[in-house]
Amino acid sequence: MAALSRLLRSPPTPYSSILTTAVRRFTAVHNPPSLKGRNVHWVFLGCPGVGKGTYATRLSKLLSVPHIATGDLVRLELSSSSPLSSQLAEIVNQGKLVSDEIIVHLLSKRLEAGEAMGESGFILDGFPRTVRQAEILEGVIDIDLVINLKLREEALIAKCLGRRICSECGGNYNVACIDIKGDNKSPGLYMAPLPPPPECASKLITRADDKEEVVKERLRIYNEMSLPVEEFYRKRGKLLQFDLPGGIPESWPKLLQALNLDDREDGQSAAA
Repeated sequence: MAALSRLLRSPPTPYSSILTTAVRRFTAVHNPPSLKGRNVHWVFLGCPGVGKGTYATRLSKLLSVPHIATGDLVRLELSSSSPLSSQLAEIVNQGKLVSDEIIVHLLSKRLEAGEAMGESGFILDGFPRTVRQAEILEGVIDIDLVINLKLREEALIAKCLGRRICSECGGNYNVACIDIKGDNKSPGLYMAPLPPPPECASKLITRADDKEEVVKERLRIYNEMSLPVEEFYRKRGKLLQFDLPGGIPESWPKLLQALNLDDREDGQSAAA
């Protein structure tokens, strides 16, 4: 309520009122009793390339709620011929964070589309990235849980540089084999490659922003602007920090354990 009071006392901004309308319409319509405990409102935090999309997608399927990734919304807009696409291309290629106004605009459009499709609950990935965004979100809906994924910076950089996308089907893969030896200060870390199927192997492309200098700049900006968001949710008792112990086979079962969930409900394999 404190966050909401601050928003009500502060001068209204176009993007906060747009998101308020979209979220309230979305959640007011979709709260069926049969989905109690499943109609979650979760947020994933973590540096670019940490794997937010991978784990949010798996949880989305497990809990039958939509996974809404602002990065995907940005890439979708980039692929369009809208007036916004050229402005976004310049921002993304320089490794800068997209402004609040643009992100809230894209997120509001996605929530309105979800309302029309009858979606219930959500797992947000990539929003909020600033305390201001967190305050806006907290003012219009009660977020249940914030999952903060952590991974060593050297592994993050290697992961980002190894990312590949199939130009035909849009599948995401990773050619990096990360094998960091342990020492007295920290344990070793192994993350196997995620190779494409044979039909995609010759169609792999690299994202324009997956260059070492751009990746390092993204991490710098994230640490500068987004770490306060972690503290925002930590003070509210909503932050779950999860240090990734390795790749999907090692991390997925432990993440489920931390969330008190069981993936046998939908037949998923942690090693998939």
